[in-house]
Amino acid sequence: MDIETRISLIKQVGEEIVTEEELKKLLETKTKLIAYDGFEPSGNVHIAQGLMRTININKMIKAGCHFKMYVADWHAWANNKVGGNLENIQTVGQYLIEVWKVCGMDLKHVEFIWANDVVAERDYWKIVMDIALNSTIQRIIRCGTILGRKESEMRQASQIFAPVMQAADIFYLKADICQLGMDQRKVNILARELATDLGFKKPVVVSHHMLLGLGKPAQIEDIHDRILELKMSKSKPESAIFMTDSEEDIKRKITSAYCPPKIIEDNPIAEYLKYIIFEKFDEIEIKRDIKYGGNIVIKNYDEFIKLYSEGKIHPADLKSSVSLYINKLVEPVREHFKTNKKAKELLEKVASFPVTR
Repeated sequence: MDIETRISLIKQVGEEIVTEEELKKLLETKTKLIAYDGFEPSGNVHIAQGLMRTININKMIKAGCHFKMYVADWHAWANNKVGGNLENIQTVGQYLIEVWKVCGMDLKHVEFIWANDVVAERDYWKIVMDIALNSTIQRIIRCGTILGRKESEMRQASQIFAPVMQAADIFYLKADICQLGMDQRKVNILARELATDLGFKKPVVVSHHMLLGLGKPAQIEDIHDRILELKMSKSKPESAIFMTDSEEDIKRKITSAYCPPKIIEDNPIAEYLKYIIFEKFDEIEIKRDIKYGGNIVIKNYDEFIKLYSEGKIHPADLKSSVSLYINKLVEPVREHFKTNKKAKELLEKVASFPVTR
């Protein structure tokens, strides 16, 4: 695969790339790139974490990346997730990995690394200290978006540890590329700014889009506050589709979702089409009453934009079809957690844990 094709694949993932010139140089000089992604195990898995993450990682792998997927169990502990119980957090981590197995993530090129193992290394803590010594408390607090926290909510001393540790993770894992959501941008930029002075290579940051929640988006002008609002919205059960939701759950949530007629921008149902459905299906069929022209087959997202913007697809018909396609994608995961003994036990444990934000 030539360099331009590889860059094109990565640009399909990255809503923002810092910087594209550095990315091109990496691809020209290194055959196998180490990409870092990490997740804080904190509860049930929604489709942005399950399906969309799988789509993005598989594209990056196709472009020549080897993924070091970091299970940030200590970071979730510092953030008081799952009741602040490390053992329960680690169970949630195992549950997420089980979801990705069924979603079709290319696990031959994914290496799961647990923070619980890394923190036993003295060299790791030296990097953590170097970052802390070269950062102000206020700068670290501003990185609170990685935890889904506003600056005013950073009250526990433990929450200061997580951004410093995450920046250290990037260097410890020798990552060429940080491939995380826009909500993680601040800590990735912190790592870039400190890299040279601390004797590390500067990572390229590929930040993927944050999928909208199903409710009406809040009208927030500040980009960082808006990203935080998107991250927090996923914790509301009716604002996201979860990977083990029933067909009835999916239909109910999508039926009641925000979906203004003729409007594409900030329309969560349109986003489900763009970032998930058209990534998994070559074409989709919208079912309509014969008096409105009958069923219509759409071959790509651009075609959808044109038809929907012209009012040729009614929101109710769109929602009905999107429900069917999302259910098709969720069904294998849902069935796995019903029929596989290990998976079923994991889900039951995770469902019993306290829900924390």
